[in-house]
Amino acid sequence: MYAAATESLIKQAREIKEEELQRFCGRIFKQLHTKDVSGDTVDSLQRLNLIVSATKYARELPSDLVMKLQTVLRSSSCPEHLQVLSSSIIRESSPPSVHSLCSDPSHDSRTFSYVASVVLTQAGNKEDVMPLCHHLLKSLESRLSDGQISRHTLPILSKMITAYPEILTDDQVNLVSRKLVDWLRYASMQQGASMSSGGFFSGPRTRQPAPLTEVDGVVVGNFFTVLCVGQSYTEDQWMNMYTFSMIKSWLLTYDTDGTTNTESDDRSEVDSSVMSMVSATSSSSRLLPPKERLREKAFEYCQRLIEQSDRKALKKADTELQKACIIESVSIMDIICGEDPSYVYRAFPCIKALYGRLNGDLTYARALLPIAQFYLNHSETAAVDSEAVFCQLFSHCPAEQFNETMLAFEFVQFCLLNASVLQDRVANYRQSFPNLLKFLAWNSSGLIEEFVELLPSLIAPDTAIELLHTILDLPCLAAALDLQQRSACYHASDRTTWDQQGAKVAACLDAFRQPLYRGLFLYILRPEAGTGDTIDRLKMLHEILADMAESPRVVRCAQVIPVLLQVYFNTVTQKADEKMMNQMLLVLLERNSLLYNIKTFNVEVQKVFSTHLQALCRLHPPLIVDQSREILEFASSPANIYSKEDFYTHVVWVIGEYLSVSYDPRCTVELITSFFESLEAVLFEITQVRQSASPPSFSPRLVTVLMTTLAKLATRSQDLIPRVSLCLSKMRTFARSAPVMACYSEEDTEEIITRAHELINLLKLPNVAQFVLAPSAGGDSPRWHRDTNASLPQGMRAVSGLLHRHSSFLPT
Repeated sequence: MYAAATESLIKQAREIKEEELQRFCGRIFKQLHTKDVSGDTVDSLQRLNLIVSATKYARELPSDLVMKLQTVLRSSSCPEHLQVLSSSIIRESSPPSVHSLCSDPSHDSRTFSYVASVVLTQAGNKEDVMPLCHHLLKSLESRLSDGQISRHTLPILSKMITAYPEILTDDQVNLVSRKLVDWLRYASMQQGASMSSGGFFSGPRTRQPAPLTEVDGVVVGNFFTVLCVGQSYTEDQWMNMYTFSMIKSWLLTYDTDGTTNTESDDRSEVDSSVMSMVSATSSSSRLLPPKERLREKAFEYCQRLIEQSDRKALKKADTELQKACIIESVSIMDIICGEDPSYVYRAFPCIKALYGRLNGDLTYARALLPIAQFYLNHSETAAVDSEAVFCQLFSHCPAEQFNETMLAFEFVQFCLLNASVLQDRVANYRQSFPNLLKFLAWNSSGLIEEFVELLPSLIAPDTAIELLHTILDLPCLAAALDLQQRSACYHASDRTTWDQQGAKVAACLDAFRQPLYRGLFLYILRPEAGTGDTIDRLKMLHEILADMAESPRVVRCAQVIPVLLQVYFNTVTQKADEKMMNQMLLVLLERNSLLYNIKTFNVEVQKVFSTHLQALCRLHPPLIVDQSREILEFASSPANIYSKEDFYTHVVWVIGEYLSVSYDPRCTVELITSFFESLEAVLFEITQVRQSASPPSFSPRLVTVLMTTLAKLATRSQDLIPRVSLCLSKMRTFARSAPVMACYSEEDTEEIITRAHELINLLKLPNVAQFVLAPSAGGDSPRWHRDTNASLPQGMRAVSGLLHRHSSFLPT
């Protein structure tokens, strides 16, 4: 995050000893008592600021130094850079300086702002800030000659009400509202006076105030706003800008009812419908109470800003300011319409015209979000169709601007804020998850927390399986988006530029542009769900993108997939029906071998699959019979052991646990026998003892689970008991063979032998074995089975514990 030199300085600051810090503070205290502040003093203060800021806890400074820093901070004659450093040091240190600084607030505007920053940082409750609040309100009521204090007042007031919204009384809220109306609506229309040189032989003279202009250079013909351009600005114009910057937070904090205690008696005599008519007429706005008058003037101000944003700016900076003003204005109008629905009918023509102007212009994509929020909140009130707005929003913005970091964050925040409403009222919200996941594929590390919260709202019964496939293919999507970006930047004819990207990337770019693979990339980059759960040629896509597997963006994307899968399965298993569970089980069996080959990615995904395979079968045991053909095909292949041992082990375990007539009456002897024979063949193959055999590449746990599962199946079809006993009797020979002894520890081999011996003895009493290894569906509560994965009763575990060491090879 930091450069090496910076990291070194921070480390030194954190490790400074208390004695050394006290000596350093004493030196600074002496430096501050000299008449002239030297560069050494400034350097020492900067070092002290680094020391107190480098740790999470507040460093305690000597009280005499803190008092001296407070004196410097409150001295209006002190150089500003010393005040800045003093303020920063006091904020980060202890003891707190709130009460001493609030005892006599300075009337100097600059000094007051630095004092206020310390007070607001260290205040522990509302009472600590009260003196500061009273001083602010007095400054608003007074008309000081320099006029500067008010300019610093509003930013401080905004921070104060954000932290302590209840700090102002109704009368004080009305006072501030009146002031905000005056600054917002009645700023002067001339530029501020500026001094210019009168020439070599004459002194400076004051130029005549020039008129303000719009962003396109036309002279302003309406009231002043932040989009009016001038060479310099008057104090009331500055206050206009400050007011607009805080009006949103003010309305959210104090405009919840539009009334005050002092006005409630008067308003109770007026019919509410009459008040709505009055509020809709700007010429009568002076008859309104302060809060409603502020609401009216803020609405007019926002309408004017939206009108000004249609002008073609002469400077690029003004264009960016227009975009910011659109976002803020629509948000403020949304708040006002939420508090007073009568404004909805006045606002919608303006908002609809604005949307018509911005729609299709990707440079204004961020401005579409507050417009969409406005439609979501008020389209029903105005009986306006909003389908086209959300169709455009969810189909084009993520697909075309997935690489815009700020848009991605704001878009996901918009979805999070309105998830429940979007699910109910916007038909294509859940269908658009392929587009929304493009934000995550491109910005994985920055958006994972938001998508963990958002993902449950995207899960719908008809698209849940497709969403699961899409999550698993997210690294492929990241690679495809990377290639799409590169392909748009580099022409196919410019081979030199292509080759500069590296041979691997150039090969992928060639494949991306080939018509043969176009269908694969079109599917991965599809904008919405519904074209199919997955594709047949997924393995081919993985081969095409193999050279992108080490791309940092692809690797980061792969790292978030296990987290998303946990959220997905935890959500789906709570509301999935039998059909969906069957589909999910098939996906687990299919996709565990169809994953993008990224380092550690396959292993991590298979761990999640293993965990939720057990959860699915526990919730719906008949899954084993429903998907018996696919499960049998998977379990009978020893090749699956070597590439996906953990998942294979859990498949074997669920077979032994849930393939029972007590869970599903369709579980016939023939079905049990077919599973037994397949697993018997697998165990025989992997435990063959040959002199030339290489050491086993699987864990002892797999052998113990296979043995236990075979024993369980034999108790459910007792004709199989002799066969499993014979198979188990060979385990000692396997465990004592040279290749196995060279690979496994003594404890591992003893574990295999002990388990085989226990099972052989147990199977000599078939009725007891059936009770122990094949309990009823209602008998697997924690009272009877401490180890639910092994399904061994407490009694057997206690007896085995007396004879052998506790087993450690059962899947967890």
